[in-house]
Amino acid sequence: MNLKRSLIVMALVLSSWFTHAQRTYCNPVNIDYGYTPHPSFTEWGRHRATADPVIVNYKGEYYLFSTNQWGYWWSNDMSKWNFVSKSFLRPWNKTLDDLCAPAVGIIGDTMVVFGSTYTSTFTLWGSTDPKGNKWFPLVDSFEIGGWDPAFFTDDDGRFYMYNGSSNNYPVYGVELDRKTFKPIGTRMPMYLLQDWRYGWQRFGEYMDNTFLDPFIEGAWMTKHNGKYYFQYGAPGTEFSGYADGVVVGSKPLFDGIEITPQSDPMSYKPGGFSRGAGHGATFMDNTNNYWHISTSIVCVKNTWERRMGIWPTGFDKDDIMWCNTVFGDYPHYLPGKSPNPGQPGYSAGPSGYFTGWMLLNYKKPVTTSSTLGSFYANNAVDESIKTYWSAATANKGEWIQTDLGNISVVNAVQINYADQDAEFIGKQTTIYHQYKLYYSLDGKKWIVLVDKSNNKTDVPHDYVELDKPVQARYIKLENIHIPTGKFAISGLRVFGNGNGAKPAAVKNLIVLRTEKDKRSAYIKWAPVDNAFAYNLYYGTDPDKLYSCIMIHDFNEYWFKAMDRNKTYYFTIEAINENGVSEKTETRKVE
Repeated sequence: MNLKRSLIVMALVLSSWFTHAQRTYCNPVNIDYGYTPHPSFTEWGRHRATADPVIVNYKGEYYLFSTNQWGYWWSNDMSKWNFVSKSFLRPWNKTLDDLCAPAVGIIGDTMVVFGSTYTSTFTLWGSTDPKGNKWFPLVDSFEIGGWDPAFFTDDDGRFYMYNGSSNNYPVYGVELDRKTFKPIGTRMPMYLLQDWRYGWQRFGEYMDNTFLDPFIEGAWMTKHNGKYYFQYGAPGTEFSGYADGVVVGSKPLFDGIEITPQSDPMSYKPGGFSRGAGHGATFMDNTNNYWHISTSIVCVKNTWERRMGIWPTGFDKDDIMWCNTVFGDYPHYLPGKSPNPGQPGYSAGPSGYFTGWMLLNYKKPVTTSSTLGSFYANNAVDESIKTYWSAATANKGEWIQTDLGNISVVNAVQINYADQDAEFIGKQTTIYHQYKLYYSLDGKKWIVLVDKSNNKTDVPHDYVELDKPVQARYIKLENIHIPTGKFAISGLRVFGNGNGAKPAAVKNLIVLRTEKDKRSAYIKWAPVDNAFAYNLYYGTDPDKLYSCIMIHDFNEYWFKAMDRNKTYYFTIEAINENGVSEKTETRKVE
């Protein structure tokens, strides 16, 4: 009886470890993404896809809308997202697509929702109970229409819409009558890209304008200290450099007034596991801190294969708007959980939201139960969401095991599923993943770390924060059930501390700015022996190095994102599984 009682107590203790409320999250956002709704978008395989996200804080809860999801999500903590099924279509016409690049706004106590359209065939919807899925048409056919729209309610109650997606025309803004929703006046141009000056606005994965001019799209407006921060996405949604820029003005409509574009993107994430941070929205949490949600890319099975990421955001003492994507796909604290929130990044040290838990298994040894073709095991630990390992089947018992190299402290694990041989089209609401995670000190004796064998939710980017860290050298993921296709993983990512030495500081940082094109530079530094990546920080003010690029493996980088008219400043730090090095002395580059 004593042994039985002891086992019960132990089971309860272990259960309490893994059923606590999470304090942290990890990008990509772990929600039940729908599959592409169009068979024409499946030339290389059926896959999950969404983009163009909006989060609004409505009555203290967060509501998330994005492209073609046949519904929306709500959350009270930004950790657990609850899907609400809703087709935002004209009631008598079911042949139209659902919301694409939706606009979501607040007028008084009413949430307002509208989908992209060039015609007047979309209804403008309203709700005072979106959690209860109670909606009513505000306007049967929103005559003015608009692609990639966004709504903004000013402090004086006046209501505005911004829209546009083009590589020839600017994004426009217009005031709307808040009762009839008819335009007051005509649309006014807000901003047109200036890629001749700002290097990051150039089209292409390598910012070279090879075959198209860059696109401006994804408008959003935020007001702070009496100034209007107009945000826009560029240069193309399929690229690692997809970002949100900012233009600052004194009025909600910019036509004819003096504006100030910030030289560098506000949200920018061209490196790391999950890349891209464009076409998004800025919102405030319940502790009065800002966040930015935006589109990140996969773009393997189709150009429009995309995900979403959430980043700490804010304004510094000089009213410069920043978005901290440093370690942006590592574990971060949720709103209200950080011991030191609201820091912009470089100028105040690491973000107050970053946990400091490091990636433990970058390109470390991997073993598997089976492998399908050339979808090799090490693709699951190469820090690229574009590559993945696939087992030969979807059978229960298929597994993948990662060796951390030495006994390490494990705080969290993220499991990123890939869509190998997926069969679904459109939104699925009854699918789920089931698995077990094990840990071991020697690769022989295994202990259950996480048991989701009874899970009934869809978790394509499942992230598990351990209530109490464990010491482990090996982590094994065992499949029980996947929704469709084969058991395939684009990232089995283990976070904690490697129980070793942090990397030494980088030496000999050299930045050679191109004489004929000041938008570009060749950057090189001496490699650090025990580092697997580097964070390169930069900006136009030595105390505001808010932009950062994570670079794996290489000790050089072709940088093409500068404002050709500004002096720049750079610093760099080395990264390994034990932490980060000291930053180098800031280098000025004219």
